[in-house]
Amino acid sequence: MDRQQMLDRMSRRETPWDMVIIGGGATGVGVAIDAASRGFEVLLLEARDFGKGTSSRSTKLIHGGVRYLEQGNISLVMEALKERGLLRQNAPHLVHDLAFIVPNYSWWEAPFYGIGMKVYDLLAGKYGFGRSRILSAEETIEQLPNLQTDGLRGGVIYYDGQFDDTRLLIHMAATSADHGATLLNYAPVLEITKGEDGFADGVILKDEENGRQFKAAARVVINATGIFADQVRRMTDPDAKKMIAPSQGIHLVFERSFLRADAAIMVPKTSDGRVLFAIPWHGHTVVGTTDTPIQEPSYEPLPFEEEIEFILDTAAQFLSRPPTRDDILSVYVGIRPLVKAEGDGGEKTSALSRDHTIHIDSAGLITIVGGKWTTYRYMAEDCVNHAITLGRLEDIPCITRSLKLHGYHEASEELGNLWVYGSDAEGVRAIASDDTKLLEPMHPDLTYCEAEVLWAIRHEMARTVEDVLSRRTRALLLNARAAILLAPKVAEIMAKELGEDAAWAANQVAAFRALAQNYLVQ
Repeated sequence: MDRQQMLDRMSRRETPWDMVIIGGGATGVGVAIDAASRGFEVLLLEARDFGKGTSSRSTKLIHGGVRYLEQGNISLVMEALKERGLLRQNAPHLVHDLAFIVPNYSWWEAPFYGIGMKVYDLLAGKYGFGRSRILSAEETIEQLPNLQTDGLRGGVIYYDGQFDDTRLLIHMAATSADHGATLLNYAPVLEITKGEDGFADGVILKDEENGRQFKAAARVVINATGIFADQVRRMTDPDAKKMIAPSQGIHLVFERSFLRADAAIMVPKTSDGRVLFAIPWHGHTVVGTTDTPIQEPSYEPLPFEEEIEFILDTAAQFLSRPPTRDDILSVYVGIRPLVKAEGDGGEKTSALSRDHTIHIDSAGLITIVGGKWTTYRYMAEDCVNHAITLGRLEDIPCITRSLKLHGYHEASEELGNLWVYGSDAEGVRAIASDDTKLLEPMHPDLTYCEAEVLWAIRHEMARTVEDVLSRRTRALLLNARAAILLAPKVAEIMAKELGEDAAWAANQVAAFRALAQNYLVQ
């Protein structure tokens, strides 16, 4: 993907796009894949960088949602389990199986959770990732040597999926581009235009890099902006009632030694009503998440002190080595775009449905909100079907159930540290063909190398140091202090590649350092 080529294609277009999609997260890019693969002319516009919001800040799990069984939302669980299976099928280089263990400290937990996981297995059907079973105390410790043993009676093991969210998102963006979609990051929509009939017929956007404004006509405009969906809805209806009940969740990142296992811990019930996970991810341990209602969404939400203490206190109950504030390498915060309960503004966010909602306003703006990462493909199919009807487009069937995503590779373990690139790993290595030092880690605590930075700039539309260190690599989320140390080198490489000067590089480093402070626990 090349941003200048995308910009040129957008600016030269004289006829309306079939669909203009606002929002470059999992939902918007998923819609772009579905629409482009059906043969529609698609323009996707993202105000910041792809995945800048919620889509880069998940728990890193592709899962059916064990907790929704308790809520009785069987249809959502079945839908998510099916989509989990399809995603592993279509992107095996980025989605893999992960064993989860529910530790049991009371006599009733083994039969209770054991039965629940058997139901989970049953609902997965042919899309199952593995059979659950009850473990003895000895088997549980063998799987999780860092588990708190006092009072341990055993455990229940089951299987779900894990992924790297923004690596998958970038490969999804590339998939849509491979099918002809035009995508632009740093291109905020300033206005949704209307025709004489009062229906949305396009957008006015701004290219943040050159300051120019453009008009893009469209047969259908789709609002897929997640937590910012209400703001976009007010572009066509200033009096639109809020649909989003934002809730934030935080994750703390520690060294791998705190878990020292290839399996994850799942605590099914915490004091705030959420499930808590401790999972291995990119050689580290990620523990989360919380569920705290907030008033307004933001791109860089901050953790509340009580959230940090909650996770530390809860983790200490289950880990033999209780983590402390000094052990936290990074804290990242995401906001869930939950759909408000009908007629009830006081419902706990942990009880709100994770089903998606499609809303069409009087101007014909399609808004898709809610849902979750695992079900992005199904959500996109539903949204494009609505867009076809609304825009009187040709009724072309969806093909994404069996569509292999960009980078498809069945044996990514052979790719070493470059496994997240799938088949693109060969291209990353080719960058270093004349200088193998470009494949050496830039920091002793992280695996990322200069060749990855160059690949991100040349082929993945990375435009800032933050893009590279937060979303093309995951340095900022894994180890904020290490990422800060990498910033000057990354800025130097980017300045040379993008034709920028030393002042630009210095500004990039300063901006990244200021941002990274939000990921440090003081």
